[in-house]
Amino acid sequence: MALIKGMTILLYEKEQVGTDGFNRPIYREIPIEVGNVLVAPESAGAVTDGTNLNGKREAYMLAIPKGDANEWDDRTVEFFGKRWKTAGPAQEGIEGLIPLGWNKKVRVERYG
Repeated sequence: MALIKGMTILLYEKEQVGTDGFNRPIYREIPIEVGNVLVAPESAGAVTDGTNLNGKREAYMLAIPKGDANEWDDRTVEFFGKRWKTAGPAQEGIEGLIPLGWNKKVRVERYG
């Protein structure tokens, strides 16, 4: 029995469906359920140190379970009934050297 259990979130994968008049790709988003994701608010120092142009920003850190092969860069995720955008690349540790069930972390943020 695991003492720590994450929640299921939606990760939106991008699929190219065509190009626009300027030959740029047009994408549609396909939701994928990712289970056992830990969600934690960022520390107050990390939130205030980041660029904050609008004055309102929420930020969370997601811990991604080991073995996950999804692409997390520049993606939309959904949890707590809100849509979030990943900020920066996913940070990944060596699976065999990390004792628990998560080896990646991704920062997400939302401006409101």
